[in-house]
Amino acid sequence: MDFTIDKATQARLERVHELGKNYIRPLGLECDRLGRPLPPEHDYFKMLHKMGMGRTRWRPKKPGEPEKKKDTNKPGNTRSTLLVSEEMSYWDRGVAVSGPSPGLGEGPLIAMGTEEQKERFLGPFINPDRPRWAAFAMTEPGAGSDVAGIRTRCVKDGKHWILNGNKSFSGASSRADWILVWATIDPALGRDGHRAFIVEKGTPGLGNFHIEKKTGIKGYESTSFVMSDCRVPEENLVGGEEYYTGGKGFKGAMKTFNSTRPMIAAMAVGMARAAVDEAMRFARDNDLLGDVRVRDRLERMHRKVKMCRLLTFKAAWLADHQMPNIVEASMCKALAPQVGMEAASLGMELLGLVGGRGDHLIEKLYRDMKAMDIVEGTGQIQRVVMARQLVGFPN
Repeated sequence: MDFTIDKATQARLERVHELGKNYIRPLGLECDRLGRPLPPEHDYFKMLHKMGMGRTRWRPKKPGEPEKKKDTNKPGNTRSTLLVSEEMSYWDRGVAVSGPSPGLGEGPLIAMGTEEQKERFLGPFINPDRPRWAAFAMTEPGAGSDVAGIRTRCVKDGKHWILNGNKSFSGASSRADWILVWATIDPALGRDGHRAFIVEKGTPGLGNFHIEKKTGIKGYESTSFVMSDCRVPEENLVGGEEYYTGGKGFKGAMKTFNSTRPMIAAMAVGMARAAVDEAMRFARDNDLLGDVRVRDRLERMHRKVKMCRLLTFKAAWLADHQMPNIVEASMCKALAPQVGMEAASLGMELLGLVGGRGDHLIEKLYRDMKAMDIVEGTGQIQRVVMARQLVGFPN
């Protein structure tokens, strides 16, 4: 495995470093102090838009152009994406993921959607006229890591589907042009009942948006909302009715999570690096490095963070070479947030009374890090996934 960073990625990382130092970290501290995310009209988002960020990776097929076959011999660029995400999260994970983009809804729409749906909903993100957001809504008050347990109902009514249910912790949904919503035709069907819909902003029955108050990651909007007799046109069923055979809806959801788990792990690595760096800085400034026990704990923490980083690299390398990475994706997702929490906890121990004031970056990272163990499947769920793959743990 070659983990060399190419020149193009290195240049991107240098740009992100400057963006992080001058904007992401200061804005993250501001959001934490105010207890709310940046509003969608903030100048920071306008700047990102001018920089060309927030675009979709999807491109329409030209008339008469043959279907492109995936080149299985050409490696992808997953690791480059992970490195950029890691560096942005080093400065502030909340602000890093708050920028305009098609969000988590982009992946399943590209994988499952019809060409007409991609054109309608991703087309505006190719060259957006303003900062635009889209969102993804799976989690419910009673169904988080248990994706098969969602209760939002969808019932066919002529040329529409009627959606009823509550969604929670959906990123950026209150400011989104559209939300990719997961629902079920019958909870008793479990995975086979899953359907995905594009619910557009302003759809009757979509409302009661509430931005949650969180312990950490305050720079990122996590929103709950309600669908009450929400009428969605049948053409907004992602992939069309013929797509949902043999549990394909659930498999589409799982494919999304398998691809994003190494990303969450990389973000946790970035946050862990920040915690170790700040702990080292505090120890140096306060003459704590003369204690061999402090030096030993910081050195061991540095090694653990590097271990997590290499594990995310392996998961990315496997994905880039079209090789199965379910175990490695779950491994890095389960491990990196744990190590990050350990790094922040060590920093808090070194801070002592200073950590109790509530104004130090390490204290903020201590609060932020727990979310990384929860999102995209908890650490416990990742261990179940690994057990099923490695030792045949029953479903």
